[in-house]
Amino acid sequence: MMDAIDLFAGLGGNSEGARMAGVNVVWAANHWQAAVEIHAANHPGAAHVCQDLHQADWARVPAHDLLMASPACQGHTHARGKERPHHDVTRSTAWAVVSAAEYHRPAFVMVENVPEFARWALYPAWCAAMSALGYALAPMILDAADCGVPQHRRRLFIVGTRSKHPIELQIQPRQHVPAASFVDFRTGKWTPINRPGRSARTLARVAAGRARFGRRFLAPYYGSGSGETGRCLDRPIGTITTRDRWSVIDGDQMRMLTAGECRAAMAFPDGYVLPEDRRLAIHMLGNAVPPPMTAAVITELRRAA
Repeated sequence: MMDAIDLFAGLGGNSEGARMAGVNVVWAANHWQAAVEIHAANHPGAAHVCQDLHQADWARVPAHDLLMASPACQGHTHARGKERPHHDVTRSTAWAVVSAAEYHRPAFVMVENVPEFARWALYPAWCAAMSALGYALAPMILDAADCGVPQHRRRLFIVGTRSKHPIELQIQPRQHVPAASFVDFRTGKWTPINRPGRSARTLARVAAGRARFGRRFLAPYYGSGSGETGRCLDRPIGTITTRDRWSVIDGDQMRMLTAGECRAAMAFPDGYVLPEDRRLAIHMLGNAVPPPMTAAVITELRRAA
């Protein structure tokens, strides 16, 4: 049995993906207590720590074969607009991976982030540091939809192996799963589309989507993602984000996706525990890694290693 640790574990997408791939997660850490509590509820067999990982005492972390990490992506992604002062702080979280790897020297390292991570000014230095520790790095960009997740979500995975050359992973795309697989028209809080106060831009998006897709479809509530035309239910949904983004249209009524639907769109199991507060649940899901992506990477890593 391969043992793993999970840095910046969040809701637990990497840990759940590792479990799907037959890997035992022995330790998980995050700086946010609410996330640690939810992770512990879903992965009670792992030891949990809530702390700034820059301050971690790696001597107290169990031995492991695989180090998994999803450093903060907010400093790299453009999803939230222009630069902000905290970005340099969030970018620096990636150095905790180097620190942990230096102490434990596990056989494998897997880092997940947004594709923009590779355009970070210090990315070459980060790669050089990992190389100095003996790791050959194999970066790849995956779309969650190609891993069987009913959502398009492009992410960078960097696999490090203690080998002379980078390992070659060949992850075969799976058949896409449509959004119809998780949208339940019998649930949620529906409201009339033409209610007082509804934004004219929202009404225009709904009208455009109705003309193209009929009575039932999805639409980006804030005008991003699928532009002004919405998205049919026969294809994967666009990226699930940390705040309400997607509305469901059914005739003359509409609603936002439920937390349960977002969980399914991220391909977490139906019974996976979420925060009771819906807004907090949506936030954690939007920050998470779809488990099948991690499972696909680990499965192929174990086959190729």
